[in-house]
Amino acid sequence: MKIKDIIEFLEQLAPLPMQEHYDNSGLITGKPDKDCTGILCCLDATEEVVDEALKKNCNVVISHHPVIFAGLKKITGRNTFERALIKAIKNDLAMYGIHTNLDNVIDGVNGEMATRLSLTRLEVLEPKQGMLKKIYTYVPKEYASQVLEALFAAGGGHIGNYSECSFSTEGIGTFRAGQGANPFIGEIGIRHYENEVKVEVIFPFYLENKIMSALREAHPYEEVAYEIMALSNTMKEAGAGLIGDLPEEMTEKDFLHKLKEVFKTPVIKHSPLSGKKVKKVALCGGAGNFLISTALSKGADVLVTSEVKYYQYFEADGKMLLCDIGHFESEQFTMDLIIEKLRKKFTTFAVLKTENYTNPVHYF
Repeated sequence: MKIKDIIEFLEQLAPLPMQEHYDNSGLITGKPDKDCTGILCCLDATEEVVDEALKKNCNVVISHHPVIFAGLKKITGRNTFERALIKAIKNDLAMYGIHTNLDNVIDGVNGEMATRLSLTRLEVLEPKQGMLKKIYTYVPKEYASQVLEALFAAGGGHIGNYSECSFSTEGIGTFRAGQGANPFIGEIGIRHYENEVKVEVIFPFYLENKIMSALREAHPYEEVAYEIMALSNTMKEAGAGLIGDLPEEMTEKDFLHKLKEVFKTPVIKHSPLSGKKVKKVALCGGAGNFLISTALSKGADVLVTSEVKYYQYFEADGKMLLCDIGHFESEQFTMDLIIEKLRKKFTTFAVLKTENYTNPVHYF
């Protein structure tokens, strides 16, 4: 199996265009065409993790946090990540980061957190905008179904939990084939009238090339008439954080005990207890402090995240319990998620979890 096969699968789970503008997900070192000897999954690709991968004959390291996050002007081995890069390059090791693109899919990092808390009725807390486009195309009536099926197969027509969504209207199309044309119907130099169907389908912007290839292959005309427009609609199944319901409401103290147990953390920083019951839970793995106002507006009883600053605890204002469980703690199950997905896809291949504990924050 080639490394590029693994990359292709990962980018179906969490497409790279779903990452935030500041991120650096994707293949960072290594050659996609090389054979894969084994995969080691981790949260942080430290030097110790690279050593472990080499010892276990794994030439692919998949980390949640990209080993290169911001730009580097020098690689001198001054910290664990630079030393990891040097060793990876020397030993032809592929390093792949799957970061905010995995945060932004509903069954990614936050979906795993929600599963661990047994949340139901899940919705994306802050859906992404500007991710959708719509294509209009004009097809002879008897070929409309063929074209529609091709667009669906290419990934078009998804709205939330619904697939194969489209709209069609009938009308009369006209064209006149000029010299050198090879018209599917009609004659050179004579205006032709054809009963056509206008087909409309939405799709994520990053599938545009795939959609256009499918359209051209399925459409019978030599010259395909189409229009593509950007939409401001939100993509409900993609974005930051999740919100859902606990199976049963709990006291705030009982919920805090549950958080400590599930996320294996010795301490939780939180806003003052209000005495209210907890039922609707918002969450965001990693630094989710930017979602405080959104969680409040959605009626969350609690927001579980990390990287909450001092003054932000005041924003809860007795309306919501704000819990900082730690960055590593919130994302620790991401490794298990990636491993589970890879093992289901590549059933006979070694996919391992690092034995190194990479949390740089410790408690005394």
